[in-house]
Amino acid sequence: MRHYLRPLLQVGLARPADALNFGACWFTHVEILSRGRASTVIPVSEMSGEERARFGARTHYPTLMGILNTTPDSFSDGGQHVSPEAAVEHGHALVTAGAGILDIGGESTRPGASPVGVKEEIARTAPTIAALRSGGLTAPISIDTRKAAVAEAALDAGATMVNDVSGFTYDADLAPLCAERGVPVCVMHAQGDPQVMQKNPTYDDVLLDVYDFLAQRISDLTAQGIARENIIADPGIGFGKTLDHNLALLTRISLFHALGVPILLGASRKRFIGTLGNAPQATARGPGSIGVALAALNQGVQIIRVHDVADHAQAIALWRASVAHRQDE
Repeated sequence: MRHYLRPLLQVGLARPADALNFGACWFTHVEILSRGRASTVIPVSEMSGEERARFGARTHYPTLMGILNTTPDSFSDGGQHVSPEAAVEHGHALVTAGAGILDIGGESTRPGASPVGVKEEIARTAPTIAALRSGGLTAPISIDTRKAAVAEAALDAGATMVNDVSGFTYDADLAPLCAERGVPVCVMHAQGDPQVMQKNPTYDDVLLDVYDFLAQRISDLTAQGIARENIIADPGIGFGKTLDHNLALLTRISLFHALGVPILLGASRKRFIGTLGNAPQATARGPGSIGVALAALNQGVQIIRVHDVADHAQAIALWRASVAHRQDE
């Protein structure tokens, strides 16, 4: 029977002598998960060398990925940054507010959204990326797309990363393009495409099913020439998941560190936050989004994808100071 290891990460200044360090976190025990059985907990002293190697040192502090949607129909900010001028202004503002990566998308992936043609998606994204670069923006820019032609145009315009919500299953040409260009990629789990993904999603075990999918996709991407150090994994909160599925992933999200790549969390303003936080309007879900982000930081998540960059940056600065008594970046 296959076993899965989830480090029980903690934060704080006092670390036991036998603790294994993991960026700003540390752990002395791991939870052993397997299908159809109750989990158990063992000390790190019982882990094998191979198991320990999965949890190499990670970046101490998280990176914020600022969301820039150049779409008319995204679920919380559709239409706000459709014009190139508005998009460029907002992109600069996000980086100034603390975004370490700018994620630009031209096709809405909200539940029920219809696909966008390649030419339209390129027209929405590539000119904005080019304008940001010509305007002096030097921060990494990610193109949020499932399509190789869109990614190629974006990379030519100045993007430096590809973020694919389909986990590189939609367009067979996308992974080879990324391998050829040598750019970082984010591989995300989704059950079904946006038009149907929220119609009764089901899993045998959502946590382990998503883990297995991401592990297989990482293996496939490395086989196609993408370096493992260029891969980021995203469990895909809200993409073919019920509220209970989302919570199952969030409460044990540190499991995904066993993949050996950085983890990205994209939960900002999503429906489950409105449901639990009594915030029907997506733009009112900032406090709930921050709460989810800080809980993820306590489990060692390295990249947080958000709409409200300034608010998250402030919260993270206080989180860092509170857990580590540090004021530096």
